[in-house]
Amino acid sequence: MAGLGTPELIVIAVVIFLLFGATRLPQLAKSLGQSKRAFKEGLDEAEREAQKEVKEKNA
Repeated sequence: MAGLGTPELIVIAVVIFLLFGATRLPQLAKSLGQSKRAFKEGLDEAEREAQKEVKEKNA
C-alpha cells in the first residue's frame, strides 16, 4: 500500500476526523459507499455489454 503502515493510517484517520468532524463522517461514508456501488454497477453493465457484443459477433 505504497509504504503506508498502521501508524501512518492512524494519523491520516485523525486528520480526516479533525477536518470533517464527527457529524460529517457518517455522511461522507454513506456518500462514498453510494459512489462505489454506482461505479461497480457501471463496470458490471459495461462487462455485460461487451459480452453481448462478442456473442453477437460470433453468432
